[in-house]
Amino acid sequence: MNSTQNPEKNPAKSLEKNPERNLEKEPAQQIPLLLKQLPTCMLADRFPLRNRLNQARAIAEQSKPVEKSINEIAKKIRSSQTKYAARLANLPKPEYPLELPVSGKKDDIAKAIAHNQVVIVCGETGSGKTTQLPKICLELGRGVSGLIGHTQPRRIAARSVASRIAQELNSPLGEVVGYKVRFNDKLSESSYIKLMTDGILLAETQGDKFLNAYDTIIIDEAHERSLNIDFLLGYLKQLLEGPRRQDLKVVITSATIDAERFARHFGRDTGRRDDEGRAIVEPAPVIEVSGRLYPVEIRWQGFDEAHQDDDDESDLPSRIDEAIESLWREAPGDVLVFLPGEREIRDVAEHLRRLHARENARGGVGGSVWSRGSIEILPLYSRLSAADQQRVFSPSRGRRIVLATNVAETSLTVPGIRYVVDSGLARVKRYRYRGKVEQLQIEPISQAAANQRAGRCGRVSDGVCIRLYDETDFGKRPRFTDPEVLRSSLASVILRMKALRLADIERFPFLDPPPRKAIVDGFALLHELGAVNEARELTDVGRTLARLPLDPRIGRMLLAAHELGSLAELLVIAAALSSQDPRERPPDSQQAADQSHRRFADETSDFLSLLKLWNYWQAEQAAKESNRRFAARLEREFLSPRKLREWADVFSQLAESVRELHWRVNEQPASPEAIHRALLTGLLGNLGFKPLDEPLYAGTHQTKFAIHPGSWLTKKAPRWIMAAELVDTGRLYART
Repeated sequence: MNSTQNPEKNPAKSLEKNPERNLEKEPAQQIPLLLKQLPTCMLADRFPLRNRLNQARAIAEQSKPVEKSINEIAKKIRSSQTKYAARLANLPKPEYPLELPVSGKKDDIAKAIAHNQVVIVCGETGSGKTTQLPKICLELGRGVSGLIGHTQPRRIAARSVASRIAQELNSPLGEVVGYKVRFNDKLSESSYIKLMTDGILLAETQGDKFLNAYDTIIIDEAHERSLNIDFLLGYLKQLLEGPRRQDLKVVITSATIDAERFARHFGRDTGRRDDEGRAIVEPAPVIEVSGRLYPVEIRWQGFDEAHQDDDDESDLPSRIDEAIESLWREAPGDVLVFLPGEREIRDVAEHLRRLHARENARGGVGGSVWSRGSIEILPLYSRLSAADQQRVFSPSRGRRIVLATNVAETSLTVPGIRYVVDSGLARVKRYRYRGKVEQLQIEPISQAAANQRAGRCGRVSDGVCIRLYDETDFGKRPRFTDPEVLRSSLASVILRMKALRLADIERFPFLDPPPRKAIVDGFALLHELGAVNEARELTDVGRTLARLPLDPRIGRMLLAAHELGSLAELLVIAAALSSQDPRERPPDSQQAADQSHRRFADETSDFLSLLKLWNYWQAEQAAKESNRRFAARLEREFLSPRKLREWADVFSQLAESVRELHWRVNEQPASPEAIHRALLTGLLGNLGFKPLDEPLYAGTHQTKFAIHPGSWLTKKAPRWIMAAELVDTGRLYART
């Protein structure tokens, strides 16, 4: 197969006719001849050149001079044709690793892409889809008139995949294959394949509405169903259904995709109707790629009481070291461990390093696998610096344990991995409709995500994946991960869509459209925050909030705090509202817990109580003894060390968000008034007024509620209150 099979990819005949030779004709006669030259120009040039030629035609019809304009257009056409011809002449000729299953399906995939605008490719993790699909597109002659855009959910995957494909094409990174991620890109004029994050391609729609820079787009890891992926899928569907981009090819791929739904979503209207008058849609073709390099054995290691820690939950570090030990007793090999978040990665890394040091100090007594040579323990998560992430891909001097979040779940092949240990957990963002706030919480992963994780081994030899849960638990989990659009605040979704100038949410072709009630709720909240006006258009406040990757209510509080000089305090309080309360109140020790927490009480505000607790914890941390002793003391004081750490993690994320906007954090303590005025901007829907003769507060939307018994304001019963959330436990309570 070669590029000359596609008539558009062989411009030799067209180039024989130099557009400037046509200038001997009358100007009006030259325009049709120049229009015929456009298919041999670069895609990005065709639309503006056609516009200019149409404008010239309109001027010529008025008998006005257009010769100078025609000369300039002809020159640009020739320049674009020259670039097109050079790219065609230098088109790389890819080769395919025969051992990869996708190589055996190469011809089927190429045929499907050649004859269809959209193709769905499903294949097991390790089948070679991610690296070989762009090469198949190259062999079809794609990437000449425009780039082959290849999206990944994460920056680290975009960089590593670009590097791998460049290596297979025997080209330095940045020439034939390049990448673009936030704050960094390595791309040149001679590039054919461009790796990037979903967010980068989405942002490019603002300056390139029809994505004319690309002749092919590959959406990889579509099963993740992030907001960016769903936005892209909807945007591409609209683009393909319009008249502008009949030349665009789209390939959607994943190892664990719900292929049938995607195929229906991108189906082609046949123009026929069924017996009930409904349009008959021909689904997009689906290519299945079965097989992988090496088999992966799944082992189950469910939780039992022997693995209970003092914080009433699974002792994850101990379970992980036992799993690794059982694997290393069989044969040495690098291990990839999946954990829910950065905090868990740090805890497990500290535990494993102590274990390794302890067993080394014992001199290997008892034949411990932890004392047999050096062990390199490396973290891997999205916020890690690029240099630290790159350490994972460098050669290892001994055995290696990589502790990763779900960034290593997709498209990212950590070299040399023989074993996977899967905690079965991930940190997931969920929107609570009652409290109207988004929270990051640890949840069991879906079956699809579990299969993705297992597929990270079996790349260099037969693999083993130990799942730290049992098969029954696995069977109860959902098949696919919930789309982010269905677990996010619709206010956040609408805000993003408005900022990106996408279609109205009611008309946007989502794969899983959100319910209308949620849409109305989202717009109501944005209006309450001053982010949209009566016409549902973004205000200046809305445009600022759209730049903050936060729940809109939290973002609105921080924006007000920035203006009122109370940002330092609001970062702490907003982080607390976005995480679980670290104050424990066990049923059998409620009085003791209340007594211990009393020192943080503020009789005027629960929000100020949170500040007191934070300041206490920060001061004690600075002067703490060992981690274990400090944690034990916190537990005696009825404070959860884990929840305090989660609070700190969210605080760091919020602080990083405002730093990117160059907002200054106040160094002097803010007044209570400045703190509460900032909070009010995000909590207008949670105000309450207590009439003198009524036991309950009257809230917005005709609600009636009481102050939660755990609040220090219960006895004071002020006339007006502002609450962080309303909780229904059989009775509606205002909490915090």
